[in-house]
Amino acid sequence: MRIKHLLCIFVLCIPCITASSQQISAPEPQTGSINGTVTDVDNDAIPGATVVVDGDTPSDHHTATSNQDGFFELQGLRPAVPYHVTVNANGFANWTSPTLTLKPGQFEYLAEIKLRIAALETSVTAITTEQIAIEQVKAAEQQRVFGVIPNFCVFYDKSPVPLSAKLKYQLAFKAATDIVSIGGAAVLAGINQAANNPDYVQGAKGYGQRFGAAYADGLTDIMIGGAILPSLLHQDPRYFYQGTGTKKSRTMHALSSPFWCMGDNGKWQFNYSSIGGDLASGALTNLYYPDTNRGAGLLFGNAALTTGGRMLNAVIQEFVLRKLTSRGKNQPQN
Repeated sequence: MRIKHLLCIFVLCIPCITASSQQISAPEPQTGSINGTVTDVDNDAIPGATVVVDGDTPSDHHTATSNQDGFFELQGLRPAVPYHVTVNANGFANWTSPTLTLKPGQFEYLAEIKLRIAALETSVTAITTEQIAIEQVKAAEQQRVFGVIPNFCVFYDKSPVPLSAKLKYQLAFKAATDIVSIGGAAVLAGINQAANNPDYVQGAKGYGQRFGAAYADGLTDIMIGGAILPSLLHQDPRYFYQGTGTKKSRTMHALSSPFWCMGDNGKWQFNYSSIGGDLASGALTNLYYPDTNRGAGLLFGNAALTTGGRMLNAVIQEFVLRKLTSRGKNQPQN
């Protein structure tokens, strides 16, 4: 009985074993391939083009590179899978095929792979005159003689742009409130204290009055002649360094600067701002100087002294201070 039982089990298992054996040994669908030649619109071969085939799954991703004749071939592609072929090469626009679905063992040849030159994309950043002026003022605010003394109102480059009223006030205020400018007024107050001029009292009170007068002289002259009038009259308050030409022409350029300036329209004109600023500042001194010092002599004397100082400063600017003035990292140092 046991032998018959085992024999029955053996007979029953044979179909299962046979079926399993047949399932394992079933042939895989035959793969296909895609090939073609990559050219430009003039039918010249494009070597080194990258050819990418993508299907539904990551395993359906294949790549190839065209040879010297522009030819490529991608093998081992599964049938019944929707593929897309993408071709790209440097300097050319990408080419993409329509959907390709291969049959088992199919060899698909792509006959019309013609790449067009890619359109150049350029971007232009428009920089306004105001933005250029802002950068010029920022650069000027870094200019210092010996790296210490402010030299903000001198323009060394060859392409000035007009300043807005806001920038004129900014530059003037920066010069008037710089710590070195305030320190200069303190030193001048000490010199005037020793000379007993103007006729304030001596002692700490007198020194404070002289310091206030010296600083007010400079502040009003800078703000009126460097910001208020230039804004109203559309004139540029800066000194434009010439730097080239004969010594005579450079000297004349410097000496004339208090009387001749650049307008916001780019044309040279009489410097009403500088002369007007000197006279207005001189007139204001009659408000805070002692009674014994006031009068027309104080007005015109201070105005003449300030204008003469501008002329001397311009000559020194033209021949000396350029080499002694430190400038920003992005400015030419010649």
